[in-house]
Amino acid sequence: MSNWRDVAGLIPITKVKNEYGERVPGDGTPREVFCNVKSVGSREFYQAAAVGMKPEVIIEMYKGEYDNEPKLSHNGTVYHVIRTYSRNGEKIELTCSRYPMGG
Repeated sequence: MSNWRDVAGLIPITKVKNEYGERVPGDGTPREVFCNVKSVGSREFYQAAAVGMKPEVIIEMYKGEYDNEPKLSHNGTVYHVIRTYSRNGEKIELTCSRYPMGG
């Protein structure tokens, strides 16, 4: 599956100024990458649910594109990366859950 059909925005954490002028962690500018969106299998779902996580989507992309961003956006929804997995060193799968409102 090497033809990338979707685009996701990887969201890095950077230092931003809050209302008091302090530099605190905040969302950086999303960087778009080509990817494939896959559904979460029942095995992954139940393993994650056992530790309190709710995986909703798996985003597959080239490993070299991913720089440990903790969040990503896809089709207007922001997700939190809860797990990464690389089977062959060339591609990486990001298992993601919907980001909490206000997060």
